Amino acid sequence: MSSVPITKYGAELLKEELARLKTKDRPAVINAISEARAQGDLSENAEYDAAKERQSFIEGRIADLEGKLSAAQIIDPVLLDADGRIVFGSTVRLEDMDSGDEVTYQIVGVDEADLKEKKVSITSPIARALIGKSAGDVVEVQAPAGVREYEVLEVRYI
Repeated sequence: MSSVPITKYGAELLKEELARLKTKDRPAVINAISEARAQGDLSENAEYDAAKERQSFIEGRIADLEGKLSAAQIIDPVLLDADGRIVFGSTVRLEDMDSGDEVTYQIVGVDEADLKEKKVSITSPIARALIGKSAGDVVEVQAPAGVREYEVLEVRYI
């Protein structure tokens, strides 16, 4: 299995979710199943069916998170020394060459990408175009609306 890059912060979020599932959600659903069983006939017991379905979801999510964490290559952006180049974990301030608008993105793993938080996946077109570039470079990004040009204004490792 190949390793998958994830930021230190993203890995901590996955670990917190895993801990919550194992220590709170799993015991709660086991308790709900026990209570539903105590009601008698399971063939027409909606609470039992719902609890079993919830248990199945929780166990699947636990397995998914454990798999992701075991394959994770955790990268702390603060410890990066990339000589000003854009690499995984970098926070990049860009200027749209057409509109003059400035945007800031952090390049993160697939599981932690969230455009509302200005975090773009390493596999996104903009991240792929930016990797290896430095402040002052102009990059072309193939966007759904066509080719966009951005100037890299600043690269930070935070």
